[in-house]
Amino acid sequence: MSLLSIENLKTHFFTKAGVVKSVDGVSFDLDRGEILGIVGESGSGKSVTGFSIMGLVDPPGRLVEGSIRFDGQDLVGMAEPVMRDLRGRRIAMIFQDPMMTLNPVLRVDTQMIEALRAHGRWSDDAARQRCRDVLGQVGIPSPEERLKSYPHQFSGGMRQRVAIAIALLHEPDLIIADEPTTALDVTIQAQILFEIQKLVAENNTAMIWVTHDLAVVAGLADRVAVMYAGRIVEMGTTEEVVNRPFHPYTSGLIGSAPSRNPRGARLTQIRGMAPLPMNLPTGCAFRPRCDRATEACIIEPDATTPESEHLVRCYHPLSGASDWGTTA
Repeated sequence: MSLLSIENLKTHFFTKAGVVKSVDGVSFDLDRGEILGIVGESGSGKSVTGFSIMGLVDPPGRLVEGSIRFDGQDLVGMAEPVMRDLRGRRIAMIFQDPMMTLNPVLRVDTQMIEALRAHGRWSDDAARQRCRDVLGQVGIPSPEERLKSYPHQFSGGMRQRVAIAIALLHEPDLIIADEPTTALDVTIQAQILFEIQKLVAENNTAMIWVTHDLAVVAGLADRVAVMYAGRIVEMGTTEEVVNRPFHPYTSGLIGSAPSRNPRGARLTQIRGMAPLPMNLPTGCAFRPRCDRATEACIIEPDATTPESEHLVRCYHPLSGASDWGTTA
């Protein structure tokens, strides 16, 4: 049985201007020790998927359909006290901005020990030792001294490491990382990605890594789910999706990445812009931007599996890597 199983998840926001279908029928499974990368442009529903799993969707948003089963328990409709016990202890989230996790007026040790004691009884010595150990795990030097520091005394990369350390305190079964390295320089990003891979392997932790950067996913994730306009349009192993994309949107994302193109070659652009979630075109949402679109695309395509478990939602899938850039 998968650790996490999501079936037909729909999270909508009911605004005065209309209904925003941020997540519109997302389904996937995640096993222990597996890293799933969720990629797509801003507004595609990546982060809202993570917030839905955590039960952190506030009004006017709500889950209108679907199930989220975690280790056999359905999280949808779960009583808040029960969900609060799972959140942080067995399911943790790393936010894009570490200051969403850290309180600027409290020392790091105060915040970490408080997070520990929220889910169990810890003596002062045991709690401090656990905090020291986890800070050392994420590569923070002199952890005993840094526990006494305030968040503003850390660099951006170090604050993000502290946020990751807090997520790891209880050795959770599932970690949802919402673009945690986007604002960091390349060197710090590489260090954090290395630490994440090592910690996932050591603790057999499942992870969902939300990002817009396919280059990061290519070196980190076991599987990739590509989201567009609230739906997963392609999903498969990282090697399959990156090297043999079937959906024109995925192909366009890869073609626009400098690391996936020859030096000096012009990058491919996906024409147009992502549609507003409350004003989606009929049928395939990518149809207005796709050069392969036909009249058939006016009807929403079903998910198919052209190869093994490589899923794609498209009437005119590409044949593989040789078709990169055809959406320009």
